[in-house]
Amino acid sequence: MFSRRWVTFFLVVVLLAYGCYLLGRWQFHRLHDRETSNTQITRNLKAPPAPVADVLRVGRPAGAAAEWRKVTATGTYLPDESVIVRYQTRDGTSGVDVVTPLRTSDGPLLLVDRGWMQTSNVASRAVHPPAPPTGQVTVVGYTRTDATGSAAQVTDRSTRAISSSEIAKTVDGRVFTGFVDAAKESPAPGKPLVPAELPDLGNGPHFFYGLQWWFFGLLAVFGFCYLAYDERRRLARGETPGSFRPSERRAQIKESAGRGSG
Repeated sequence: MFSRRWVTFFLVVVLLAYGCYLLGRWQFHRLHDRETSNTQITRNLKAPPAPVADVLRVGRPAGAAAEWRKVTATGTYLPDESVIVRYQTRDGTSGVDVVTPLRTSDGPLLLVDRGWMQTSNVASRAVHPPAPPTGQVTVVGYTRTDATGSAAQVTDRSTRAISSSEIAKTVDGRVFTGFVDAAKESPAPGKPLVPAELPDLGNGPHFFYGLQWWFFGLLAVFGFCYLAYDERRRLARGETPGSFRPSERRAQIKESAGRGSG
């Protein structure tokens, strides 16, 4: 059992089991983070609406704690500055989201995701969204944090993800950092868009993934112990260590079968 072969095998199993343990812990940490986030989001969804200026700022991200916080804002839409968010699907149907700046009574522009509309999934085809309400409008919605990466870049008033810092480059005026998913507009638009879907507050598969990784680690340890026991048993019978490899075992079975038939 202290041969180079078995010592190497033992070290490999230890590393494998420890790696499975760390991966299991990582999944349980993700579960804890998910539960903490869900608690915060649930609290935000149940809270009464707050003025948008109390949650979002110009030039300063609100942070994850403000995600899905219900807010209100009053101002005037700038429909000519709308940005189309492409490749947004609902129940397998292609469509886009329509983001329109709202010039608030406080001064800064607030990016409002007014909702989703069905379209063909063709990037080059122009999209003509329904007009927003005219005049002074009160919006009730949920604050969201900016997307990052190349998908948030705006080209020809079109993007694949919403980022206030990117859209701010295409409009004139100060812009609140973050945006709002509209839940209600007053007065209501002539042709309403489909409002944003609320977040999934499930805990995901992290708990079972964590158990699976720990099970794999235990399986590796059990397999090593069984093979060690089997090796010891064969040595006790005077057999050569490492014998009875699968190919040899199959040949031995065929030979025994041939003798039996003879």
